[in-house]
Amino acid sequence: SLANNNLQTLPRDLFKPLDILSDLDLRGNTLACDCKIKWLVEWLESTNTTVPAVFCSSPGQFEGQRIRDLALSDFQCITTDFVMHQVLPFQAVSAEPFTYASDLYVALAQPSASSCSILKWDYVERKLRDFDRIPAHSAVHCKPIVAQDQLYVVVAQLFGGSYIYRWDTAVDKFIKIQDIDSQKIRKPNDIEAFQIEGDWYFVIADSSKAGSTSLYRLNQNGFYSHQALHAWHRDTDVEYVENDGKPRLIISSSSQAPVIYQWSRAQKQFVPQGEVGEMLDVQMVKHFRAKREQFLCLSRYIGDSKVVRWEGQRFVEVQTLPSRGSMVMQPFAVGQRQYLALGSDFSFTHVYLWEEEKQKFAKFQELSVQAPRAFRAVPAADVQLLLAPSFKANTLVYRHVVVDLSL
Repeated sequence: SLANNNLQTLPRDLFKPLDILSDLDLRGNTLACDCKIKWLVEWLESTNTTVPAVFCSSPGQFEGQRIRDLALSDFQCITTDFVMHQVLPFQAVSAEPFTYASDLYVALAQPSASSCSILKWDYVERKLRDFDRIPAHSAVHCKPIVAQDQLYVVVAQLFGGSYIYRWDTAVDKFIKIQDIDSQKIRKPNDIEAFQIEGDWYFVIADSSKAGSTSLYRLNQNGFYSHQALHAWHRDTDVEYVENDGKPRLIISSSSQAPVIYQWSRAQKQFVPQGEVGEMLDVQMVKHFRAKREQFLCLSRYIGDSKVVRWEGQRFVEVQTLPSRGSMVMQPFAVGQRQYLALGSDFSFTHVYLWEEEKQKFAKFQELSVQAPRAFRAVPAADVQLLLAPSFKANTLVYRHVVVDLSL
């Protein structure tokens, strides 16, 4: 008898070794029917021990219910967390994971170290390790592209022009293969790479008054200028999205609302299609899918950031998030969970978790990252990583962990 002892919980598997236990009395206690008592529900389902009815005293939704009547599905005991995994002792402003020759790598732009650093995942030590460096004295983005069994890295620099390198397997080093037109690309800010109808392209968002956001296409000899997209608008970010099977580019700008371009199969070019609302000062535009619906995340440095949903021909606002000082708002998925990392130059990074029923993000966790400039989810075999390059401090690597609160 454990009756009338004011017990709120019981040690896990307390009765499991007691094979000859025939009677158990738990009446008169104030048992909290939370994850710590889930094991008892499982035990009651399988035991031959006689147990008089015992009732939940908390939480509210279970108060007064018989513990034996609870279903295991009533307990929401699986949660997740982002924990520190590795500290990379350098500043960075972009991070791009990629797979080449069956190995996992990350390319990071390090303007303070005048390089694009290529790190390789060590599957034994489960750490990122130095692999190679590409000289880049004012790098803002290092974009790896694995196309036709070749590894290219597009190096965007604020000063001194931008370049494209290729990994040469004969000498095991990166070789510069071409310059990018410095008259068009004067102040690059972001690079996106994608395939359309089997052809590889990349687009560079240019944030200068005199430059032009430009599209490049891969042919047998390298990448060549294909289309000037958006001139003189101080573009801050570009995102490639496929809606309803139609390739689109969404270009954000500090001088106007984000502009939508749609791919024309007849012209083999992107043509303007409209704008995303009336939102100025959008620093970054990123997309994610939830079920069959498409959403955009629009980060703003001065105003509130927005989450909008695509509804046929337009985007409709679904959520506003306070984000003073935000330069990055990155949605990412780990398994079935959809997260959103919202960075700030003035406070903690907020990680949100998507709630499908409410069609909104809910606050989930705070991360201490100084002046983040990107967040990148990296699936490294059995480890799920989140990279957080920092403009002012060390670049941080978090690990996504799943926690069973009933254990």
